[in-house]
Amino acid sequence: MSICLLSMPWREIMPRPKCCRQIGVMPGKTCFQPLGATTSSCEVVLLTLDEYEAIRLADLEGLYQEQAALLMSISRQTFGRIIEAAHRKVADILVNGKILKIEGGAVSMKAEIPVRCPRCRRAFSPNCGKHNEMSCPHCREHA
Repeated sequence: MSICLLSMPWREIMPRPKCCRQIGVMPGKTCFQPLGATTSSCEVVLLTLDEYEAIRLADLEGLYQEQAALLMSISRQTFGRIIEAAHRKVADILVNGKILKIEGGAVSMKAEIPVRCPRCRRAFSPNCGKHNEMSCPHCREHA
């Protein structure tokens, strides 16, 4: 029995995994709420760490989308989708008085200090590979 993949809705087929996005800094504060609001009385909106980084790079640092995308190790089109979603969430929070929480997302920190591989002991800069795992480029051991 064969299954025609073209007749199936595309979301029923396994989705492509998100690539790991590089972020430069972790947020100092991860929750913002209107004065007098409580988590029981207000809706909470989650802003992922990659959306936070996109807002930081584009709106605070003033970088063009292409420059910011390079820093996050993603395409310009992906950056555009991330910043659009982030702007929509921030507008919803401000206009409707919701609580903002910053957490989650497929991200890794840009390491300023190289990591040592536990197997071969060589230093390397960590990058996310498949399934957001860091692996040594010399021996492929997971760090």
